[in-house]
Amino acid sequence: MLFNSLQFLIFLPVVVVLYYLIPDRLKNFWLLLASYYFYMCWNAKYALLILFSTVVTYASGVVMDKIRQTEMEASQRVFRKKICVAVSFVLNLSILFFFKYMNWGMENIGQLLRAIHITINVPAFDVLLPVGISFYTFQALGYTVDVYRDDIRAEKNFFRYALFVSFFPQLVAGPIERSGNLLKQLAQPKKLTFNNFREGTFLMVWGYFLKVVLADRIALFVDTAYGDIETYTGVCLIVASFLFAVQIYCDFSGYSVIAMGAARILGIELMENFNAPYLAVSVAEFWRRWHISLSGWFRDYLYIPLGGNRKGRLKKYLNILITFGASGLWHGADWTYVIWGLLNGIYQIIGDVMTPVKRKAVLVLGIKTGSISHRLLKTAVTFLLVDVTWIFFRASTVREAFRIIRGILTVHNPWVWIDGSLYTCGLDQKNFNLMLWGILILAGADLCKYKGIKLREVLAAQDDWAQSLVMILAVLGILLFGIWGVGYDASNFIYFQF
Repeated sequence: MLFNSLQFLIFLPVVVVLYYLIPDRLKNFWLLLASYYFYMCWNAKYALLILFSTVVTYASGVVMDKIRQTEMEASQRVFRKKICVAVSFVLNLSILFFFKYMNWGMENIGQLLRAIHITINVPAFDVLLPVGISFYTFQALGYTVDVYRDDIRAEKNFFRYALFVSFFPQLVAGPIERSGNLLKQLAQPKKLTFNNFREGTFLMVWGYFLKVVLADRIALFVDTAYGDIETYTGVCLIVASFLFAVQIYCDFSGYSVIAMGAARILGIELMENFNAPYLAVSVAEFWRRWHISLSGWFRDYLYIPLGGNRKGRLKKYLNILITFGASGLWHGADWTYVIWGLLNGIYQIIGDVMTPVKRKAVLVLGIKTGSISHRLLKTAVTFLLVDVTWIFFRASTVREAFRIIRGILTVHNPWVWIDGSLYTCGLDQKNFNLMLWGILILAGADLCKYKGIKLREVLAAQDDWAQSLVMILAVLGILLFGIWGVGYDASNFIYFQF
């Protein structure tokens, strides 16, 4: 069930109305039932995978809590808790590996064997990747580690914990919530408040603008150009690569914002997943602002346990590469994602190594580090570096990614800006201009967020008639300028494949 489908626009009001009408003791049961129904709309049998992950991580938490209360030696308690964590990780990651990485792994083994002249029939498994498996698996495993570290107490109410793992607004594409935030909120039944309803509605409308008006419109250009890189070369590929960076941001942040809005209407506050990432002045800052829930997960549960930056510079750089390589692999079973992740890690290592050089250059050249021009330059360079990595993320193969880069660097066709041929790449001039206006609105909103200006609070401070007028105009704008498929089919969100 897609957020941008008519089915969801019927489903959500039904869930909300019944949630606030039924007794408090039944509210979580109702949300749990609704969440499983939401997921089963894709593939009913794969709900068993969520249930399995839920049972395993719930049991590991309960067992670790009992171990914590025993009177055995501290070292023995730690050892047994580590066994619980290991069992939980092995069982959950085994399922994730089978569905997401098994065929890719077998294919790479086959290629390696053929390279040394060994021919073998590599089996292929006919399995469909369960929607959102990477998201809910990591959320459940994060809970396991939190209990192990004594950051939280184990949740004894199985149904509440099952809702934590499967809460439908953020189930299939995040944000990956922390147990200390979401479980605590689920423990207290919510009452309907006007502020939550208003805030949630604002968020959802903005999310639909990002997805339906911007991301889906940009996709028409990007899909056309990347679908025929022999025809659309040079400037066309440059524009497509720039626009894909905007598309994936609007598509993914649009989902996250809709999820936040739906949850807020139910009285639940989810974490912010994006914070004006393309205004970052370094790749390291970009990753503090992009997909914050996943970046934080890898930082807290992989990078820091590996030693972080505490064991010398070389070990720090190795930990960065491992973390970003794992992040790339988390996104998909393909070398394009691994290269995408490693490039982001390499950028940060180079940035750290070059820090003394950059400081000296600033002094020698007399650059004013606080000037707008200097910040704009750093922001532009950061965007360019990140955009190069998006080419690998978007390309079907590594070879195709390098062909795209070669087409960008070797073909010079600036006349497409003035001869109208740019408007033959999926978007006519009218829709191209609409897209540009939408990007300007996005840039303005992100600039406000970067400056700490909360537009929702500004809007909420206005008179009721002004708020209503803005909402009506926004909804009409989405209906009039949104991209709708044949028969008003809803388009998938990019991150559903992960």
